[in-house]
Amino acid sequence: MDNAIYASLTRQSGLMNEMRAIANNMANANTTGFRREGVIFSEYMVPLGNHGDTLAMANIRGRMVDLEPGGITQTNGTYDLAIEGDGFFMVQTPQGNRLTRAGAFMTNAEGELINPDGYQVLDDGQAPIVVPPGSGSIGIGPDGTVSADGQPLGRVGVFANPDPSDLRHVAGTLFEAGDGIEPLEDARVRQGFVEESNVNPVTEIARMIEVQRAYELGQSFLDQEDQRIRQAITSLTR
Repeated sequence: MDNAIYASLTRQSGLMNEMRAIANNMANANTTGFRREGVIFSEYMVPLGNHGDTLAMANIRGRMVDLEPGGITQTNGTYDLAIEGDGFFMVQTPQGNRLTRAGAFMTNAEGELINPDGYQVLDDGQAPIVVPPGSGSIGIGPDGTVSADGQPLGRVGVFANPDPSDLRHVAGTLFEAGDGIEPLEDARVRQGFVEESNVNPVTEIARMIEVQRAYELGQSFLDQEDQRIRQAITSLTR
């Protein structure tokens, strides 16, 4: 009797976490460079006695990042960049270097190329990129080379996709990855464009309905079990 309740509770907990992931995806459907996330379930089989019976319990093992590229929108912004195909930009944060697909960049008072949070954008050697204040024409080539008045200043780093299981979403559009991330030699970027979120709202809503129905079914089962236990206790104590 208790086993059925425990198994249902683990399932309900997993469905609740999946609903949170779906809600976060939908909230960021219009966030530049956002990567959709899904959850990974694992199932544990526990033997019961010597008759071959087993008890299965589901558990959320982690979240998986969807690396499918999003659409590209033209902005004509001087420092707006979109990656064509695979790869990530890298920014420097107080907690360490982080990966992102959000390429809406700008410069600060010192001429450093930064993201909207003020984090420095790094080149392929993981060093900041500085545009001298007062520079005239700014160009960024398909390989990421930044030039001011025809003079190259550096190359915006585009780093290879890590294993999705090694990516950890830390905040907004930023991800932490393991060591050994290497720059892509054949990466291509487009100046004056940004990448949209890769979230499909219709798909997320459909999945949300499925998860909600599954959760309601599990809750109905728990309510019935609770009623059955109460009736059993009442019958035994008469």
